[in-house]
Amino acid sequence: MGNDTDLNNLAMSEDARPLLDALAKHIRENVDPITEEFHRLGEGRAERFSYAPGQLELLETAKNKAREAGLWNFFLPNAETGEGLSNLDYAYIAFELGKNPLASQTLNCSAPDTGNMEVLERVGTPEQKEKWLKPLLAGEIRSCFGMTEPQVASSDARNIETSAVLDGDDWVINGEKYYISGAGDPRCKIMICMVKTSPDAPTFRQQSQILVPMDAPGVHVLGPMRVFGHDHAPHGHMHIKLDNVRVPKENILWGEGRGFEISQLRLGPGRIHHCMRSIGSAEKALDLILERGLNREAFGKEIINLGKNMEIVSRARIEIEAMRMVVLKAAKAMDVMGNKEARIWVSMAKAMVPEKCCQIIDQAIQIHGATGVSQWSPLSEMYMQQRTLRLADGPDEVHHNVVARNEVNRYNQTGA
Repeated sequence: MGNDTDLNNLAMSEDARPLLDALAKHIRENVDPITEEFHRLGEGRAERFSYAPGQLELLETAKNKAREAGLWNFFLPNAETGEGLSNLDYAYIAFELGKNPLASQTLNCSAPDTGNMEVLERVGTPEQKEKWLKPLLAGEIRSCFGMTEPQVASSDARNIETSAVLDGDDWVINGEKYYISGAGDPRCKIMICMVKTSPDAPTFRQQSQILVPMDAPGVHVLGPMRVFGHDHAPHGHMHIKLDNVRVPKENILWGEGRGFEISQLRLGPGRIHHCMRSIGSAEKALDLILERGLNREAFGKEIINLGKNMEIVSRARIEIEAMRMVVLKAAKAMDVMGNKEARIWVSMAKAMVPEKCCQIIDQAIQIHGATGVSQWSPLSEMYMQQRTLRLADGPDEVHHNVVARNEVNRYNQTGA
């Protein structure tokens, strides 16, 4: 697996380097300067799941500048509607995106829209693409993905209970979803919903994915789930009840019983995108360690020279470089082997990266003292995001099991 020379060539293509330089310039000149003001404007608004006056205008200005510079929809690999970047080239770009929480949105490269757009790009009908993919690609609307359910262990998608029954020309959907990220945003107009359509079919043909407009009668957004006490408004992670929701039968994606196949399409690149951005977050945390450590004194020394803090810096750099290698190799595996065959590498990245990023951010918090867990520092928010990722894209244990099972199978086949 690891000896394939194709997999070991992890250099960014020469064609993509100018894009990376332009991206870094865009973040430096158009995103970093508005970030503080964007968040300040949003403080204390009466309606949490809305945008305060001026917020979207700031965002749209940055988006327009990105579009004018040709920096748009990078995430779609080898697609006419995007830049046609390989997963490997996009990894280098996503490392930069992870350093600023607004950066991805200004380039129309935010989750969960990225995964949803990729699904529509690959399996959507011309009508579905016209109605939903086109405005998503234009950055005019946002979307969400309805998977997780409160009553079952949703890490095993076979457990999903939300039902869709064909009644004439409509699917009638009933069920409950929670932690539906992005569903709180007033710009969220469409949900790709995982449902059970064929309970008597073979196990992996029971599920389907259906397009459900957020304004369809019977879609009740009950409120946000809190993450470490935070509602993450206006993006949110919403609790949704689907009560006899009727959508046209044409809203099914790729046909009845193909939900698991669609999941294989979206879960490779989408999961690795999170890992790529996570490394940018770890880089930011290391910068904050150095900034604090070199500019504060305690007990007659710079904080960086107290205890094992120099070793912490060393280990953080080593871990970041190791994570980069694993993520780049997973991205390259998807490019040369395809998403399904690359799943071992994807699982390695997914098991490793959020855990290691959590450790680095936690160390940064410790060096900042009480400020590290306060609203004066971005670190608590960064930690929250990384800790949640250890659940959101499948728990660590699922990914470790994929990797370990592959090793067991390899040993049984080779005897060594």
